[in-house]
Amino acid sequence: MKKVLVTGASGFIGRYCLPLLVQQGYEIHAVARQKPQETIEQDVRWHECDLLQPGSASSLVQQTRPTHLLHLAWYAVPQKFWTAPANLDWVRASLDLLRSFTESGGERIVAAGTCAEYAWDSGECLEAQTALLPHTLYGSCKLAFGQILDSWGRQTGLSSAWGRVFFLYGPQEHPSRVVAYVTQSLLEGKEALCSDGTQMRDFLHVEDVASAFVSMLGSDVDGPVNIGSGKAVTLRDVLMTIGELTGRPELLRFGARGSAGEAPAFWANNQKLLQSGWSPRYNLTRGLAETVEWWRNSAKVPPMTAPRQG
Repeated sequence: MKKVLVTGASGFIGRYCLPLLVQQGYEIHAVARQKPQETIEQDVRWHECDLLQPGSASSLVQQTRPTHLLHLAWYAVPQKFWTAPANLDWVRASLDLLRSFTESGGERIVAAGTCAEYAWDSGECLEAQTALLPHTLYGSCKLAFGQILDSWGRQTGLSSAWGRVFFLYGPQEHPSRVVAYVTQSLLEGKEALCSDGTQMRDFLHVEDVASAFVSMLGSDVDGPVNIGSGKAVTLRDVLMTIGELTGRPELLRFGARGSAGEAPAFWANNQKLLQSGWSPRYNLTRGLAETVEWWRNSAKVPPMTAPRQG
């Protein structure tokens, strides 16, 4: 039986991966600093582990002996993760995990990268062509580990893929992120302070992001792979759709926040992902409608803590 170790399993992406992995027949070993109080998926064996502690990765791998590794864990506290020194710690922890996994006979690893590895003014991003020029510590650290992973795989024969995630949204998103913030504000009858909304971005529902990672884990696609919708849409259009779905578009305050330093257009070419056999479940309108409905029904539910994945 295929046995997968999932780091960051209680995070925003990780929790959506678990039921998909169950459907694929994996024996699942999920890793989190603290086991979630609510049940995410029944057929999962949880391991409480702080991967930042030296030696923890080796002990965990020796205990579980996985054939596959889905590495999603990283420091991802909203607003802070771009510059946090913890990014350096996660490079080290990820290298420890990679080496331990290889030495234990692991067969395939898929890990989470980020669109922030690309030059911020790239427009459409293609894995093999677009300049890699991160402008944040987060992007630099992700890029460094992704390149080491690729080189290590070519040297050792370890099968690997690196998923560069673009802009995701969906139920259980941290409330400070733009889609969640605007949705909650409008549902509560509050003004949502926004930029002018002219930026073009690539939004993909978190369940589709998770299914992309699970699909990649079971395929032979290798190297960097963009995880996005492949479609550029203005932020204004996204937020106006939320306004229409909540019935409160008049509460959107475009231009109330600045957007200095933000790229005018930035989106994924996702042909490599599509050619690997993946396809999305949601279009943007359907995904936003489900997200708004989740927030509407969860008004009294405390938000989840900030996820630890990139």
